[in-house]
Amino acid sequence: MSTIIQSRIEQLRALMQQSEISAVVIPQADPHQSEYLAEHWQVRQWLSGFTGSAGTLVVTADRALLWTDSRYFLQAAQQLADTGIELMKEGLPETPSIEQWLCAELPAGSTVGVDGMVFSLAAVRRLKSALAASDITLETTFSPIDKIWSGRPSLPDDAIFIHDEKYAGESASAKINRVLSLAADAKADSLFISALDEIAWILNIRSTDVNCNPVATAFLYLSPGRKVLFTDEAKVDDKVRAYLADAAVDVAPYDSVSRFLALLPKSDRVYIEPERTADTLSAVLGAHAVEGASVVALPKAVKNDVQIAGVKNAMARDGVALVKLFMEVERRLQAGESLTELDMARLGTLYRSQGALYVDDSFEMIAGYGPHGAIVHYSATEESSSEIKPEGLLLVDSGAQYFDGTTDITRTVALGEPTPQERRDFTLVMKGHIALATAIFPEGTRGDQLDALARQFLWKNGLTYLHGTGHGVGHFLNVHEGPQSIRLNHVNVGLRPGMITSNEPGIYRAGIHGIRCENLILCVPSDLSNEEFGKFYQFETLTLFPFDLKLFDLSIMTDEEIKWLNDYHEHVRKTLLPLLENQNQRDWLTAKTQPLCR
Repeated sequence: MSTIIQSRIEQLRALMQQSEISAVVIPQADPHQSEYLAEHWQVRQWLSGFTGSAGTLVVTADRALLWTDSRYFLQAAQQLADTGIELMKEGLPETPSIEQWLCAELPAGSTVGVDGMVFSLAAVRRLKSALAASDITLETTFSPIDKIWSGRPSLPDDAIFIHDEKYAGESASAKINRVLSLAADAKADSLFISALDEIAWILNIRSTDVNCNPVATAFLYLSPGRKVLFTDEAKVDDKVRAYLADAAVDVAPYDSVSRFLALLPKSDRVYIEPERTADTLSAVLGAHAVEGASVVALPKAVKNDVQIAGVKNAMARDGVALVKLFMEVERRLQAGESLTELDMARLGTLYRSQGALYVDDSFEMIAGYGPHGAIVHYSATEESSSEIKPEGLLLVDSGAQYFDGTTDITRTVALGEPTPQERRDFTLVMKGHIALATAIFPEGTRGDQLDALARQFLWKNGLTYLHGTGHGVGHFLNVHEGPQSIRLNHVNVGLRPGMITSNEPGIYRAGIHGIRCENLILCVPSDLSNEEFGKFYQFETLTLFPFDLKLFDLSIMTDEEIKWLNDYHEHVRKTLLPLLENQNQRDWLTAKTQPLCR
């Protein structure tokens, strides 16, 4: 594989030389600035061989480098070995940013090339400004990939289907009116949306264009007088076309969007989000554009009562599937039968698919046994898949897409007698998990103001983790969504009732083990709200599956923490027991949720 990657890089360099491009920047991105991409847009992966969902490749005449974050340090080091591509560990003090590196390495007068359809307007502005300070030009029309990627996958053409209002809780017409009103508040006449999850949410449509993310490849233009969905028309059958027509939405070809924007009346003021709108399309809009933060992200993030009820039902079915999964793991290990990380993924999908309203997994399962658990976003392959043995730790991060909600859960379990270090590491992580789960905070509190609650016990022991503590979660949509998150860096959005966020502190010891404990939590009003000090909020835990009792070190836990754990396990037991199919399952869950005491 390494020689194939080297050959692809050399072909790219030949085209760079022809176009007098000194360096090219290739992000993990599509024209919609999606986190997860359809195969057609996996350009960076194809060129580098690195399969992580975050990372940017930079190629010059004599060097190739890949920037990625801490989730992928170990994975990237393995996948880039012998390719000639250097790993740049993003976020470390000694690692320069891409802009800093280009300015330091390229001489004045150089030209950096990017494809403006996969770079947002905001990203182009940042890069252009940084390069200009060193007299380096940015060319935004360098798009050579079709010349070297023979057999490039076509644009996805999966069918669009309707997400029923009985699950969505609000009609497409009502959502259109809401977001148009918000755009009008910003002095805009219309709205142009590129983000696939926002389009899916507004119109109550879904598709399978992107693995595990039920979105359709499309753009959306909304105005009081005209509404147009730009997508491959083969994706839209008569039923969906009639449904869209009822909401006064026309359908036009995906590749006609640029021509449409160019022909808008000169007086039309179009609201766009610079971080999610392709620079090439922004340039077509020109003076038409009114820029601002997404007016869709926040309404989408605040779930309505129907969605919240649906997620709770989905969590119960998910918990049943996980009981079956972990019972099967224990059975196979006790029987001495073969079990691999890939077997775990297949079994997880099997048991979830047996439940009502299942559509897909919400991401590819991370089943990391032993040292693989320390690779934060590990993905087992046929070559890497380890055999799981009745010893050590197993980290399982998984989730599902149901019509009524999206799930995401991580459990770390001991497959044998845990060591003192394993128990201590696990308990320190869980102390942080409990601290965040029980937080009470005033209205306006942001995720970055709560993040240290989950890290404090690790920090006190000279330990930490480099990923965020919590991300927003969609409703039968992308498992990662904003605008809220819980992380160290600044988040300019306060948490509010209706938002669903993950709670997933962890610790990763390279070559030894990884531990992560994740539930989804719903922001709800607190009874402590009062007239003098205002509104207060807290979290309700939604996920329904036990933590491994063997891994708790009670000697470093408080009475309050033990009570929280016992109360949580009682809730899991009472909710899932009536849903389980047989006495063996009920006995297993009862044993796994016994109260802990000193």
